Amino acid sequence: MEKRMLLAIIISIAILITYQYLAVKDTPLVTREETVKEDSVDKDKKEIPHVNKKAAEVPTAPAPKTDISVEKEIKVEGELYAAVFSTKGGTMKRIELKKHKDKAGNIIVLKGDNLLLPLSIGSDDSFQLSGVNFATNAKDIRLDSSAKTATLVFEHSSAGHSIRRTYSFYNDNYGIDLKDEVSGLDSYWITTGKDFGIYEKDDSEHFGPVVLKDAERMEFTEKKLKESKSFKEGVKWIAQEDKYFFSSIVPRSPIAETKVWSKNGDALAAIKLGAGTNKYLIYAGPKEYDRLKKFGVGLEHIVDFGFFSILARPLFWLMKLFYNVLPNYGIAIIILTIIVRIPFIPLINKGQKSMKRLQEIQPKMAEIKEKYKNDPQRMQRETMELYKKHKVNPVGGCLPMLLQIPVFFALYKVLLIAIELRGSPFMLWIKDLSAKDPYYILPIVMGVTMVIQQKMTPSAMEPTQQKIMMILPVVFTFMFLTFPSGLVLYWLVNNVLSIAQQFYMNKQLARQSA
Repeated sequence: MEKRMLLAIIISIAILITYQYLAVKDTPLVTREETVKEDSVDKDKKEIPHVNKKAAEVPTAPAPKTDISVEKEIKVEGELYAAVFSTKGGTMKRIELKKHKDKAGNIIVLKGDNLLLPLSIGSDDSFQLSGVNFATNAKDIRLDSSAKTATLVFEHSSAGHSIRRTYSFYNDNYGIDLKDEVSGLDSYWITTGKDFGIYEKDDSEHFGPVVLKDAERMEFTEKKLKESKSFKEGVKWIAQEDKYFFSSIVPRSPIAETKVWSKNGDALAAIKLGAGTNKYLIYAGPKEYDRLKKFGVGLEHIVDFGFFSILARPLFWLMKLFYNVLPNYGIAIIILTIIVRIPFIPLINKGQKSMKRLQEIQPKMAEIKEKYKNDPQRMQRETMELYKKHKVNPVGGCLPMLLQIPVFFALYKVLLIAIELRGSPFMLWIKDLSAKDPYYILPIVMGVTMVIQQKMTPSAMEPTQQKIMMILPVVFTFMFLTFPSGLVLYWLVNNVLSIAQQFYMNKQLARQSA
């Protein structure tokens, strides 16, 4: 049974590492394909509420014809971001997230590729209007507590069609309202752009296009897009994402089609709409779950809690609750680890007792193996009788470990993706719980606690097997060297609690033996 427990641990960790570093990097596309159809769009589809009702009160100034031979940039700055818009395509060129900085202390900037900016439009998927200069009379916009909202208007007319784009901004919100008034075209596309919303690539997490269809989050990578994917119904939004940041287009008007395809070595996503007036919610910023949920459009699903999301979400909520009481995410992780372990204490105690009894009958088991080594069936019967006589449950030792695996997976995902931990200090040398320990102290101490734990835990293994088991702490230590400090802290605290519980149980068992 010790072998089974070891196998369970190894398989669990192998699945975890493989999933994070291999499977996620090459996430397969959804198997269900929806081919492009000419079905009519549901005209009764409800519009998503505006980000801010006051936007309707902001008068939209006309955009007179100006010299459009030269590209013009307009800067829009509020409390949370500073964005740069361009007359070239009437699109957003870049956005600085003022509340978030990189390791060098510089403000994080999300920017699009010069070949295809986000919000680019076209009469087909070639996006030929992305290079056309729009007219505007706008100047730089500054938002603050006294000027909470503002609009920016771009206009373009040519070859029998016209487009008027109106952006509405809010001082304390990453959300931007966009209204397109299109005439002279039967339909048009609008895209997330190339890599916009991707600040840094992390092999442990997906980066690239994401589509939310009904309640299903679908990830796409350029490597797997051998042919384009098209969806007719149920699409809530499209996005470009990395580990902590993303940009998204949420259609407020009925859409005709959603498409994901590969172009020039990059994966792109776009939605197709009919002519007339179409509205969108634009979001470019951090993956802050609570902030995103307030929009009420499903944007919170961009935060991928993984397979065990049903456990991860309440654990995430608890961690933030503890942080609100004691504003230190390191302390919040410690408290969360203790709380999560409490329900497993009775099971762990029972398992340890079972392992102790199994250790005591080991000599008799060896006798049975030797006596019936040529009769496997008889050996199994005699072994089961021995278990029954001494009231030993052969799976009792590994059951608590197996039951804790889903919780470990859920906590692992929470601590890996939570932007709240990004740049959040714990104490002393741990300045960022989302980054590895710069001096590798936590992983080494964690490895030491694993050795102590193994020495204290009753074992029914042979001496040779026990020596092999001692390799595990070394393997785990090297594996955790590059893990986020928050995750290592959780594992370390859990080991310390295990040692304390094992110490107590050993004393209890010693008293019973006496």
